[in-house]
Amino acid sequence: MYVVIAGAGRLGSVLAKKLREDNHQVCLIDRNENLCNQLASEMSNIMLICGDATYPEILKEAKIEKADVCVSAASNDEDNTIICYLAKELFGVKRTVARVNDPKHIPLYKYMEVDNPIDSTSIIARIVEEEASFTDVMSLFSIKKGRLSIVRVDIPEASPVANKAVKDITLPQNSVLVSVLRGPDIIIPYGSTVILPGDEVIAATLIDVEKDLVKALIGKI
Repeated sequence: MYVVIAGAGRLGSVLAKKLREDNHQVCLIDRNENLCNQLASEMSNIMLICGDATYPEILKEAKIEKADVCVSAASNDEDNTIICYLAKELFGVKRTVARVNDPKHIPLYKYMEVDNPIDSTSIIARIVEEEASFTDVMSLFSIKKGRLSIVRVDIPEASPVANKAVKDITLPQNSVLVSVLRGPDIIIPYGSTVILPGDEVIAATLIDVEKDLVKALIGKI
């Protein structure tokens, strides 16, 4: 997969490194020349472009027309919406993802038809609310116009998946385990990963089968 990321701040640069570690092709764009020079020595296997991604010629230099995904992680919401709009309308990128800096600007992202506006403030707030209310399951956020749901499930002792390897767990169709939170550790699950009681599992599923996923993981709704 080829991913173009606009914004080489902490979020953009960490995302670029992670995607590259997973063998994806990545191009990182930022207008800060000093930051680009610094990252160039740290990211020799990532294409870096110093320029303003709100200008079509910079996106063209990044060969964005070949990108599977455009991610805009700038600290300015207006820039993020413009970059995603240009990626889709001028260059035909099928999927756009953007960081939402101020939740009050979410209507702007929707108006500009950004596919996946990620509002970290709301996600964190909902996680805090979950801990305060001691609920077992919490839907974190929905993407793809509400069809895809990301949920967090606390695995109890009596869970049907407790002490089983991922490869031996049957999940509903169109569902996948994204990560396992075990104490201070974040685990990316593979087939041999064993789910333990007390684990916090992050899973993705279609909203229509969310209850089936919860039942498969904890044995109750």
